[in-house]
Amino acid sequence: MKPYKPALDPATIAAANRSGYPEPFRSRCLPRDKRALGDPLGLTKIGINLTTLPPGKESSMRHWHTREDEFVYVISGEVVLKTDAGEQTLRAGMCAGFPAGHADGHQLINRTQQPASYLEISNRDADDGAHYPDVDLDLPTRSGGFRRKDGTPY
Repeated sequence: MKPYKPALDPATIAAANRSGYPEPFRSRCLPRDKRALGDPLGLTKIGINLTTLPPGKESSMRHWHTREDEFVYVISGEVVLKTDAGEQTLRAGMCAGFPAGHADGHQLINRTQQPASYLEISNRDADDGAHYPDVDLDLPTRSGGFRRKDGTPY
């Protein structure tokens, strides 16, 4: 058994450049780098991603979660947070939180000419779903996969 090490350098974690979204939504988010920091540390109750969003890209489609709280902390660069309340610029050192079940979709957009990096932190709930108010996309449950709003699968 390998000795447990409770610390790591995020640069040693391979960056994933993928999205579970079907097209045409996937290409709005990619490319982007996501480093899952909690997994190699053995965390099972919370998920932590270090995400780098290139200029012109969106973190996700605007969405809200049914069972997961979500927290974002901007490390570098600048992103625009889009919610029902409008748009707010988040710069390095700023954070935002999204309570589970609160039907106010959120997304981050990089409208600058520089990459932006941020931490995404959430609880892990196998029964979580997500709803997307601006596009024909729904995720009633994580295990059920993406569907159109009329219920047909992608």
